[in-house]
Amino acid sequence: MDTKIIIFVSILIILFFGMMIGIYNSLVVLKNRVKNAYAQIEVQLKRRHDLIPNLIETVKGYMHHEAEIFKSITEARAKAMQISKDAKVQSSNEKTLSSALTSLFAVCENYPDLKASQNFLALQEELVSTENKIGFARQFYNDSVMQYQTKKEIFPNNIFCLIFNFKDYSMFEVTNSNERNVVEVNLG
Repeated sequence: MDTKIIIFVSILIILFFGMMIGIYNSLVVLKNRVKNAYAQIEVQLKRRHDLIPNLIETVKGYMHHEAEIFKSITEARAKAMQISKDAKVQSSNEKTLSSALTSLFAVCENYPDLKASQNFLALQEELVSTENKIGFARQFYNDSVMQYQTKKEIFPNNIFCLIFNFKDYSMFEVTNSNERNVVEVNLG
């Protein structure tokens, strides 16, 4: 065989394997970014879960007739603390907890002494801050999932992903159609 053909074929083989290594490595980087983004959500959720008992203890001193709200928050928190690697399951559990907390804050409006309590105000501010961090972490996670999924679906990556069994990740999505509606504010 001619030496030029052997060199040409060798270069093609090297380029092919170089391209495959590049595809594999970029998919691994994106997959790890998705895992890290989800771990950041878990960190913020743990922070939120740790704040809730303090909030309940602060509020209990003022509210003597609201046992059902405390029970629903405690149950929702317990369920949400069972961290799931499935974003849809975790999102559902967290929405239940958010709904229970919303009920608590709505009832708090009936207790002016509680609303003036420095402990309550500080905890409420911490929860608001944590909710914002959770929102940013979810957005970063969804962006990471989108980049990963896009990379997976592009040809020839999609064939490569089948061979090496790169799995799909689900995004955090709004599943309740009422949450998609625009909130109307009436100041008059």
